[in-house]
Amino acid sequence: MRWKSWFVGLALTLGFALAQSNSGTAFVRFAHLVPDAPAVDILSGGNKVFEAQGFKDVTYYAEVPAGNLTLSVQTTGQNPAKVADVSLRVQAGRYYTVMALGTASSLRTQVVEDRLAPAEGVAKVRIVHASPDAPAVDVALKGGPLLFRNLAFGQRSGYGTVRPGAYDLEVRPTGSPTVALPLEGVAFEGGKVYSVFAVGRVADQSLEVVVVEDSFGSP
Repeated sequence: MRWKSWFVGLALTLGFALAQSNSGTAFVRFAHLVPDAPAVDILSGGNKVFEAQGFKDVTYYAEVPAGNLTLSVQTTGQNPAKVADVSLRVQAGRYYTVMALGTASSLRTQVVEDRLAPAEGVAKVRIVHASPDAPAVDVALKGGPLLFRNLAFGQRSGYGTVRPGAYDLEVRPTGSPTVALPLEGVAFEGGKVYSVFAVGRVADQSLEVVVVEDSFGSP
């Protein structure tokens, strides 16, 4: 799916070239984290920025002119229906993620700023709690210390640093030793920045994580 989004984003970038020359460039991506919502297109000024993004898709970053930006989220296909409008102000040289959260009947969007500056010899990792019916959670090394504490739905951790390698992690309800979601062999490379999105629902036992290298979006 990434190649299609790349060409659409390139066309939009070319259309914005004059505005960029005056105001600078910011970078925006979209994360579809709503388990029961259909695929969507994301538009700006009537132009498709990202196309046919389904649950668990996290796009690459598209270049947009810095300043005030309005994105429209609509269902994909021949008879699209508007899902949401997102208004944001973006600054030149900065990176942002627009997240669709919740359920189809209670969908909301949230904009967060991303920090893509890598650190030599270590990986930078953050956790985003995007499961609409899961309680606040801790994330720990299996049999080891807590890495991130007390993240509620819609919250994200700061960026922590870890040594390169593969890790067995555990997601637990905050303050409990019970493992809600075991994560085996989650691998991080040095000099890269990652977002780990906890998605799905407790009710239908569909909890999982989506690990995204932030420079590239979903694999």
